[in-house]
Amino acid sequence: MKLASRRAGRDGELLVVSSDLTRAVPAAGVAATLQQALDEWDAVAPALETLYADLNAGRTAGTPLDPDSLDAPLPRAWQWLDGSAFPQHGALMQRAYNHAPIETDHPLMYQGMSHRFLAASESVPFVDEAHGIDFEGEFAVITGDVPIDTPAAEAARHIRLAVQVNDWSLRALAGAEMKTGFGWVNAKPACSMAPIAITLDELGGCWRDNRIQATLEVRRNGERFGRVPATEMEYGFEELIAHAARTRDLCAGTVIGSGTVSHSTYATVGSCCISERHAIEMIAHGERRTRFLSFGERIAMEAWGERGAPMFGTIDQKVVEA
Repeated sequence: MKLASRRAGRDGELLVVSSDLTRAVPAAGVAATLQQALDEWDAVAPALETLYADLNAGRTAGTPLDPDSLDAPLPRAWQWLDGSAFPQHGALMQRAYNHAPIETDHPLMYQGMSHRFLAASESVPFVDEAHGIDFEGEFAVITGDVPIDTPAAEAARHIRLAVQVNDWSLRALAGAEMKTGFGWVNAKPACSMAPIAITLDELGGCWRDNRIQATLEVRRNGERFGRVPATEMEYGFEELIAHAARTRDLCAGTVIGSGTVSHSTYATVGSCCISERHAIEMIAHGERRTRFLSFGERIAMEAWGERGAPMFGTIDQKVVEA
């Protein structure tokens, strides 16, 4: 099924959305918000599935879906944990800047800001262009409750929904924060989330090996920046969840990200962030040629699968001065 949140209060109003993303019906009689649905998933999911089936079959009329009325599917989350599961991205950065490989037997992951996810059509405020405004296109899953020390073999059954994320980054601030060893704060503002959250069955053949193997297209001011297949993810989401739950439980509504989608054919398919484009330019030319974002620019992202329509709807946002 496909779910969205219409703007209402801090947590939105839960909507069930038709398969073609044209109509919607409130889920108020089942769950008022997506977080409530996640908290009570086993009890409410069957009723939501019935609403979805009735909407698609025309037994429930619904109303036209207005994308501009939507918030992020989960406007605020209990936790946002972002991985870095595409090895090509890291390999390019290491080669371009002569960084030593990070020696670890576990997935790379950081804990980011989760109390606000920006809507897909919402202007994105930044304090200063000099901070190096960048985008990062990626996929994520939203979990139910995950017990502490859940093994990877059991982790996938805790996935409730899949989403698409733009993990905004401020590159000029990132280096100094990384050197402290305490992780990012200033360099990682609020992320954006595409308007539609979907259950794994909606991914069809694009859900393989616990990975979202769709193609992510990024456009900067209307021009394609990348159309990158997400087929080279090193760690599956079950491994990312198991890593996150290694020493603590995860509550329903935890968002686990894949990290920037990247591919070894980057010369043909492009990139999903400016920082990776910089690494490619450093390797090829010895200098960075692509500028970071300025106020007034627009970034759009869509994920394409088997069915010829954006899987999660469209992120289309303007960068503005805070």
